[in-house]
Amino acid sequence: MNGELLSVLDHIEREKGIKREVLIQAVEAALISAARKVVGKKTTDDITVKINPKTGEIKILSGETEVASQEFSRIAAQTAKQVIIQKIREAERDVVFNDFQNRVGSIVSGSVHRLENGNVIVDLGKTEALLPRRELPPNDEYRQGDRIRAYVLEVKKTARGPQIILSRTHADLVRRLFELEVPEIDEGILEIKSISREPGERTKIAVYSKDERVDCVGACVGMRGSRVKEIIKELHGEKIDIVRYSDDVREYIGASLSPAKVHDMEIDKEHGKALVIVEDDQLSLSIGKKGQNVRLAAKLTGWDIDIKSKSELAKEKDVGVEELSGVGPKMKAALTEAGFATVSSIASATPETLMKVKGVGEKTAQKLLNNAKKMVEKLRWVPKAATPPRDILSERMKEVAAEEEAQSKAGKEKTEGTETS
Repeated sequence: MNGELLSVLDHIEREKGIKREVLIQAVEAALISAARKVVGKKTTDDITVKINPKTGEIKILSGETEVASQEFSRIAAQTAKQVIIQKIREAERDVVFNDFQNRVGSIVSGSVHRLENGNVIVDLGKTEALLPRRELPPNDEYRQGDRIRAYVLEVKKTARGPQIILSRTHADLVRRLFELEVPEIDEGILEIKSISREPGERTKIAVYSKDERVDCVGACVGMRGSRVKEIIKELHGEKIDIVRYSDDVREYIGASLSPAKVHDMEIDKEHGKALVIVEDDQLSLSIGKKGQNVRLAAKLTGWDIDIKSKSELAKEKDVGVEELSGVGPKMKAALTEAGFATVSSIASATPETLMKVKGVGEKTAQKLLNNAKKMVEKLRWVPKAATPPRDILSERMKEVAAEEEAQSKAGKEKTEGTETS
């Protein structure tokens, strides 16, 4: 019997991954419960059980008296069995919890066990995990039996055991996929600096090479795009822009707006803003569909990015001096004659220069200068809001997005009309 007990414990230890010490404690607790029924005691304070871990020999003591094993009734034996099963189940849950607690932030693989109200229950072998609907990109569709890889978001302890929450929308899923596909990242040669993602649509990832001989973008793309294609396939067609990170803000922001080409840029480091100037034919591309490209670029770089075309900027700089508060016909004529016909020309002047204009004193010069600078600032920069600036689009961005949507809708109606006719 003793040898059989040790064999059973060895088997459970190998199969369930539960330490022998924990199993022996479970058996001892079970035998104490059973012994209480045999000796008729209400408490177990005076009952002790000792199991020799080498021989499997069991000694049950009630005070100083040893309880013979043959005295155990069927009910007592059943009680011991139930306690052992319960203890082993609890120990098994602890093993699973500790295992997956250490894997939070990593990728796990499994198969789709079943679908429940849009949620996916994933079989991970030792246990099941929950992939909530909110953590699924819109382009992800699964059926029972499909293989799936997901990011371990959280592990919770519940009455039913550990609950493992998975995600397919987390930005770090893309990070882990690149670490798996690009050996240079795992080796520490390349570093992922930042990721911005709109799940199912597009991801921008900024990478940096610590070795000048290794091209960070080329390494991530792979030979003929082999590496990035595998990641795109895993993400079910989600587009990925690989951006070369740079300490030069202008260079970094310019790269983040790829595939659009930047003509010029004005940086406001104090407020963390960047005014990007592009050619007229690059405006729509730089902003992206419904502002997606510039929104992702802003999240990637951490800068509030406003985009204007060259023609828009030229119009802003040509705002007439009459637009300033307090400038009437006489003042306009005097300023224009002195060479200050636009607001931008006044904003770049000095009080001393403006005081040379007929009818302009020290206070008026300072007032004109302040008003001009405020107007230029208002024209060139997106107003700072309470919400994070990286989530805000300028009015022009919204207009472009609305125009694109209207054109798309018009084209669709035209197509439907042609098909009907």
